[in-house]
Amino acid sequence: MMRCLILDDYQGVALTMADWSAVEARSLREHIADHDDLVRAAEDCEIVMIMRERTPFPASLFARLPALRLLITSGMRNAAVDLEAAAAHGVTVCGTASSPTPPAELTWALILGLARRLVPEATSLRENGPWQRSVGLDLHGSTLGLLGLGKIGRQVARVGQAFGMNVVAWSQNLTAERTDPLGVRLAASKDALMAGSDIVSVHLVLGERTRGLVGRHELGLMRPTAYLVNTSRAAIVDQEALVEALRAGSIAGAGLDVFDTEPLPGDHPLRTLPGVLATPHLGYVTTGNYRTYYREAVEDIHAFLAGEPIRLLNP
Repeated sequence: MMRCLILDDYQGVALTMADWSAVEARSLREHIADHDDLVRAAEDCEIVMIMRERTPFPASLFARLPALRLLITSGMRNAAVDLEAAAAHGVTVCGTASSPTPPAELTWALILGLARRLVPEATSLRENGPWQRSVGLDLHGSTLGLLGLGKIGRQVARVGQAFGMNVVAWSQNLTAERTDPLGVRLAASKDALMAGSDIVSVHLVLGERTRGLVGRHELGLMRPTAYLVNTSRAAIVDQEALVEALRAGSIAGAGLDVFDTEPLPGDHPLRTLPGVLATPHLGYVTTGNYRTYYREAVEDIHAFLAGEPIRLLNP
């Protein structure tokens, strides 16, 4: 029986959400950042499952895991896996489905939390502090700027429209032919979107063209009353520039679910800066998504064992 290691099972639910009886499966709840420790944990395993991009798999790691034959990632895209190296080492890489609905829902949790200052107000009430500390932002009539209008961006746009917001969008290849049928206005440029939005929300795929797309220049264009929300990928926003903007008060705040280093170090300023509403990368973490991930991972294993792998990510 092949051995399977499930990484980054923070909540300890992986083994309860699918039938892993076809393999000898075990899961690790703690993140392993050090490659030496990871090799020791996985060196005897033919199968490893990773959660999104929590644990990168570069060429150097494949070279140190000669027993590995199947790598499964949740989702059908994982920029942290060197697919060419996997193929060179004879490792099959498969994925699973992933719903765009949970991250869209969390985006709105962050937007609403920022707009109405929910955490400070709830904390003040709980601690018998000042009554009505803040004045909220009206979403109705405000402008929601979306960087990216893919599956998640479109869902976020529909909710914004339901609130009566003016929704504009921009990405490098976005056209009016795609935005107009959705009732979304195509921004004239990225700069125009940043300068004209009350809330800017990021919904782009991380790549060479999007890495650092929102930096000091773009943040400097935002209104001092505007908020930035990122539930996509941390590297799309220059984190150092964002911290500077928050410290200077040049933007009103940020709603963040993704970070350059995860878990976020305990002394990181984004844990304590005022105006920040941060969550520990919960965008995809729902019962429905986890069931899909783990059950389809088991399907991937059965198909691999039968010699007919499915949901292949590498040749």
